[in-house]
Amino acid sequence: MYNQAVHPGNFYTAHRSLCCFIFSVAILLVSCGHTPSSENYGFVTTLGHDTISVEAVTRQGNTETIDAVDRFPRVRVRHTVVELEDNGSIKHLEMDIHTPSEPAGQRDRKVVADVSNNTVHLSKTDNTGTVKRDFATGGSIVVAHVPQMYSLYELYFAAALKQAAASKTAAVSTVPMRQFYIDREFDNFPLGRASVQLVGNGKADVTHDWLSGTGEASMDSNYHMLYYSGARTTYKVEVIRLSSPPAVKSVGKEFEALESKTGAVKELSVRDTVRAAIGNAQFTVDYGRPLMRGRTLLGDVIPYDRVWRTGANAATQFTTSAPIKLAGMQVPAGAYTLWTIPHAAGADLVVNKQTGQWGTEYKGSFNLGTVKFATQEATTPVEAFTISIVPGDAKHGTLVMEWGQFKWTAPIEVQ
Repeated sequence: MYNQAVHPGNFYTAHRSLCCFIFSVAILLVSCGHTPSSENYGFVTTLGHDTISVEAVTRQGNTETIDAVDRFPRVRVRHTVVELEDNGSIKHLEMDIHTPSEPAGQRDRKVVADVSNNTVHLSKTDNTGTVKRDFATGGSIVVAHVPQMYSLYELYFAAALKQAAASKTAAVSTVPMRQFYIDREFDNFPLGRASVQLVGNGKADVTHDWLSGTGEASMDSNYHMLYYSGARTTYKVEVIRLSSPPAVKSVGKEFEALESKTGAVKELSVRDTVRAAIGNAQFTVDYGRPLMRGRTLLGDVIPYDRVWRTGANAATQFTTSAPIKLAGMQVPAGAYTLWTIPHAAGADLVVNKQTGQWGTEYKGSFNLGTVKFATQEATTPVEAFTISIVPGDAKHGTLVMEWGQFKWTAPIEVQ
């Protein structure tokens, strides 16, 4: 029966049927897993009643595409494509950033990161030119940091869970990582350090160089971040996973319109400067002022027995125009940074000779000395962390630090 003549029209019909069959098989193969199916979801981040960021995510295999808008404090609209290694470490990242409040030549910026041979190759380009930097990773998992972009935080936790699952020798509870920085205010810094601790039952904590405190996440068995809380950090945000991508473009337009009308969102921890005089001696203290926001501070937001930056963001700067005794410690005239070490009973004051550094760059080798604070409870809870210098007479005064329920004091004597 296969010897019968075939009419050209019948041949076309048969050929078309064969093509359709091949196409159907291809679709079937895709559905059977030969091409990874895509996931579509999102995140919304709030601080109190304010929405800080909105993100729409598409994940297909090891490639993630993110459209996001955040205002921290300025509005930034971002389009990001991330390619991951199988262990969750970043292999390649491209991010296009539009910042409406920047000068005209710097509003649009492209960041490209390639990770290979234990090195992050980073380039950042706008109309003013291109900056390129290379940073050694030491073989660690590599992640990217944007303050309020929690789709990237999800990658921190997912990579840690994958490493734990792949461990064949012992249970992995803490996974160290290295992070590179995207935004202009951070990009002069080398790779930072991050650490994810797996608590169990889908819970995980994160600490890193730009986070004062510990962030907490809930994860599912498919490495999805279901919820993130910054309650134990100076950024008391809540992040909720959305089952479908949000309308990022329309939210971005609302953010831009609001910014052009009222200005940028205020920093979460404002900077303040104290100026005081004791006799002829002049003092200044420049520091960040995080808010209590109903949180437990000592032993939680501020861990016991660890060096604290004494505020938020950049290290607390202290200057004296004259030599003094600070709680009995001789301090020559000059500039210093102040650090503190809270304990379950009492607290220490550390005077450090390094200045101008970020609040996570404490180097004990520069310490001038450490003394004990006098400690007491505040009569009324203090919402914003407050440092003051209270003159007594022409030779004496007191350095005071207050936040929440605690009050630390150290006597000052001008030499």
